[in-house]
Amino acid sequence: MRRLFLTRADGVVMMYRHNAMKKILRSFMQITFTLCALLLAACQAQPEQVLRLATTTSTYDSGLLQAILPDFETEYGVRVDVIAVGTGQAIAMGERGDADVLMVHDRVKEEAFVDEGHGLARYPLMYNDFVIVGPADDPAGIRGMGLASEAMARIASARATFASRGDDSGTHAREMTLWLASGIQPDPSSGWYLSIGQGMGETLQFASERRAYTLSDRGTYLAMQENLIDLVVLVGGESLAHNADQNLINPYSVIPVNPARHPQTPKEVSMQFVEWILLLDTQEQISTFGVDQYGQPLFYPDSDHWRSAHP
Repeated sequence: MRRLFLTRADGVVMMYRHNAMKKILRSFMQITFTLCALLLAACQAQPEQVLRLATTTSTYDSGLLQAILPDFETEYGVRVDVIAVGTGQAIAMGERGDADVLMVHDRVKEEAFVDEGHGLARYPLMYNDFVIVGPADDPAGIRGMGLASEAMARIASARATFASRGDDSGTHAREMTLWLASGIQPDPSSGWYLSIGQGMGETLQFASERRAYTLSDRGTYLAMQENLIDLVVLVGGESLAHNADQNLINPYSVIPVNPARHPQTPKEVSMQFVEWILLLDTQEQISTFGVDQYGQPLFYPDSDHWRSAHP
């Protein structure tokens, strides 16, 4: 009869018959296999939930989403995949079913998106404002002007370099509205008007490098200000409270994509996100984001919950 001697951790030598040892090993392997099978089944039964959030570049470039989304992901066990693009591109993604929730800022396109059945509803979320930034020496002489459309007319008259996002974003749409109000139709072949097809952060960097004027949301400008050489706010004042032009107010909305149009859209998770970001607690986070660093919020809450609590 073969015997097997094993030493325990405490130094005691244990003797096993060979057949008994085989039975012990077989039992151990069966238990291990069963545990692995149970673990694999649990993983397959509960796949990670993912929410696809198509949002404007400003909410990402400003750092807002990086600051607030971890709370939602932890509370609901959902991973949020952020796709930061212009509003036009975000809405197109929603129309194709390539996003579950939109966070955008072009009211005309938002309302059309919902009216055409692509979105369930449009919920006011927050707002900030636009500003015109440019080189500190201000070659077009627009510093302190009250109306952005008049400032842009002066930029065109001076043929001073202007960088346009040119990307069908909410900011680009507002820029086009302001040019229309100014009576100017800018021509990319003119030499002074540069349509670059980039997001807000890239456009600000481009304007800084080329000593150009551009239209920016204030939040992204403040978040990037330290890395922008000789690029200052010339129209729009020191804060939203000092902005005299109501045409520069910049509202954002959140829209869940219609799952009846796109069955792959996780309706329950989408609505959980929409409800969460409109809640007073989340709106409070939005209201304080940026205050410590910039002396003012980068975004101002605007949900029904917020307005009810702050009439």
